[in-house]
Amino acid sequence: MKRKLISALLCAAMTASLLVGCGSSSNETAAPADDAAPATEAEAPADDAAPADDAAAPAGDIDKSGITIGVAMPTKDLQRWNQDGDNMKSQLEAAGYQVDLQYASNDVATQVSQIENMISNGDNLLVIASIDGSALGSVLEQAKAANIPVIAYDRLIKNTDACSYYCSFDNYKVGVTQGQYVVDTLDLENAEGPFNIEFCAGDPGDNNAILFFDGAMDTLKPYIDAGKLVIKSGQDEFADVATAGWSTETCQSRVQTIISSYYADGTKLDAVVCSNDSTALGACNAIDSDYSGDQPIVTGQDCDIANIANLVSGKQSMSIYKDTRELAAKCVAMVDSLMSGSECEINDTETYDNGVMVVPSYLCEVAFADKNNYKELLLDTGYYTKEQLEEVGVTVE
Repeated sequence: MKRKLISALLCAAMTASLLVGCGSSSNETAAPADDAAPATEAEAPADDAAPADDAAAPAGDIDKSGITIGVAMPTKDLQRWNQDGDNMKSQLEAAGYQVDLQYASNDVATQVSQIENMISNGDNLLVIASIDGSALGSVLEQAKAANIPVIAYDRLIKNTDACSYYCSFDNYKVGVTQGQYVVDTLDLENAEGPFNIEFCAGDPGDNNAILFFDGAMDTLKPYIDAGKLVIKSGQDEFADVATAGWSTETCQSRVQTIISSYYADGTKLDAVVCSNDSTALGACNAIDSDYSGDQPIVTGQDCDIANIANLVSGKQSMSIYKDTRELAAKCVAMVDSLMSGSECEINDTETYDNGVMVVPSYLCEVAFADKNNYKELLLDTGYYTKEQLEEVGVTVE
C-alpha cells in the first residue's frame, strides 16, 4: 500500500508539472515517418478495438485534443509489434489524444533518436516498447527533465528512475505455463522417463526473454534434477539458448545443429521449449527438415497467424495467447490517469526492479492455445477471422 500511495503521489505531481509546462503546446510538429514495413507483413488480429469492458475511463475534463502521446515500438518485422502499435494508436485516438507512433526497425540508435524527437516536439507522455531495455537511460533523463511521464510497454526499461509505470503481461507466468504444459503432456509426475528436452529462448536485450526462460526452467528443473528430463546438448543457461532478435532463421540453424549433434543416431527428442512463435517456427522448420523421429512437443507464444497452421496440425503443440487489445486498453487507462492526475491502477509493486527502482506495474493475464481450444480463444473473441485463418492454410469448420 505504501508503494501504491507513493506511486499515486508521484503520478499527481508529475501531471501537475506536465500540465503547467506543456499544456499550452500546440503539438503541431509533424511526426517523423515510420520505417517501411517489410515486403510481406503479417496480418494483425481482426479487431484492433479493445473489448468494451476494457475501455479506458475518461480522463477528467481535460482537453485531450491538445495532448500528444508518443508511442515508440521496436520493429515492424514481427506481427506482434504491428498489432500492438495499431491497437495503441486506435485506442488512444478513440480516447481523444493525438498519437505520434514510431517504429525503429529493431535498431537502438534509431529508437533513441525517435524518442529524442518526441521530446523535442513536445509530446506530453511517452509509451515505449524498448528494443534494449538497458539502452535508454540517457534519453529518458531528457524526458524526466522535461517532466514527461514514461510508461514502459511490455518490455521493462532498466537502469533509470525516469520510468513512471510498466504495463505488460505476467511474463514469468508465460514461462511457467509453457513448462507446465510439458509437465502435463509428458505426465512427468507419473511417467518414468527419461525424456529429452531442449530450450530456445529469446533476445538477450529483452528483459522479458529472461523471465520467460526462468519461468519455464524453474517449472522443469525439479524433473531435470531428478533425471526425468535430460538436456542432451547440455545447454541449460539463458546465455547458451538465447536467440538474437528472436530470429526464426537463427533458431532454426541452432536446432538443426543440436539435432545433427545429439539426435541423428535415433535418440528421441521429446520437447523443445521455445519462448515465442518466431523461435517456435524455426524449431518446427528444423524438425521438419532434419529430425526423423516422432513429433516432439514444441511450445510458443503470441499466437502469430503464421504459426496457427502448425498449431492446428500438431507440429507446434501450444502457444501462449496474450490479448494485445487488453494490454493496449490497460495502457491507455494509465495514460488517462497520468493526464488527469488520478491514481493509476496497478497490481504489482514488487516484481519489476529495473536496477534503480521497483517500477509500479499492471500485469495482464495469459492463457495457452492449442489445437483443442484455438477456435474459442482466437475466433470466438474476434482476434482472427475465419478468412484470415483460411489464408494461412487452416480449414475452419
